[in-house]
Amino acid sequence: MAAPPSPPAQPFVYLDSSTLHSLLPPQTLIPHFHSTLPSVSSSIHSPPRLSYPLPVPSSLLLLMPSWSSHPSLPYLGVKLVTSFPSSSSHGGGVHGSYSLFHSLSGRPLASLDGSVLTLLRTSAVSALASLLLSRPSPSVLLLAGAGSLAPYLVAAHRAARPSINRIILWNRTPKKAQELAHLLQEQETHRGGDATFEHAELLDDVVPLSDIVSCATSSLDPLIKGELLKRGAHLDLVGSFTPAMRECDDEALMRGRVFVDFETAMEEAGELVGAFKRGVMTREDVAGTLVELVGGKKVGRRDEEELTVFKSVGTAVVDILAAQLAYETYMKR
Repeated sequence: MAAPPSPPAQPFVYLDSSTLHSLLPPQTLIPHFHSTLPSVSSSIHSPPRLSYPLPVPSSLLLLMPSWSSHPSLPYLGVKLVTSFPSSSSHGGGVHGSYSLFHSLSGRPLASLDGSVLTLLRTSAVSALASLLLSRPSPSVLLLAGAGSLAPYLVAAHRAARPSINRIILWNRTPKKAQELAHLLQEQETHRGGDATFEHAELLDDVVPLSDIVSCATSSLDPLIKGELLKRGAHLDLVGSFTPAMRECDDEALMRGRVFVDFETAMEEAGELVGAFKRGVMTREDVAGTLVELVGGKKVGRRDEEELTVFKSVGTAVVDILAAQLAYETYMKR
């Protein structure tokens, strides 16, 4: 059988940070994930990421490919990430680039700012899970971690749950949380909004006040104590992506009904890997994946008192779906 004809040639485009922000606001990206994940995720192939050590000590090159066999998603994508932790004070740290190709012809279509793409898709995934798992009208959002992902998580959670009107920020370095709270409050006032932003010195003091607790840290030790979470709270765990990392204790998992973004979270997330090893829970205790939630195969929140937990580690599936939306929207302009 002859292969389907390739589409007419289009100019190669570069979608930089500001362009991606305009193309992929949470109000657009969250519904896109909601509508596409159930229908196309099973046809997206995402091999394990490849990691190569580089000559600079502790530095890595990561390659994350994916491609689709679904006719409505004729794309192939590769995210390349460099990690230079020892050079963060000299413009190093973590940087990424995303390359998008047409899957029928192999023709390159676009290059995207991979760092911003990751921030946008990660926060949108958390917010989509919150839409299905948090109580319908939460008012207090607590964010543990004041790094680059923090403002994106705040924006995405507020897009999913507009009732949020109090945002509390905490960070191991209190000054970072204070500065971010001040910046976000200034932006809120400029937009004419009425939400309040504040920072907390002691995390344990504000966990019991929060309807949604979102964690985006690289902590190796539990930050969130399950006994402090209020009834009906939703715990969003974003930061850990290796078995050594951990943002909550076993009590939070035992009290909550646990969902994951994709099954790989049960292999990579320290909270879950550790809990399995300690016999606190089994893989069968995980209530479902985001795709199952969105597709209606698993029920989300069941009542106002239930405590829910969502653990994400990120995959190339959401990378290619976000890149698809950005590219197609841009080409229609």
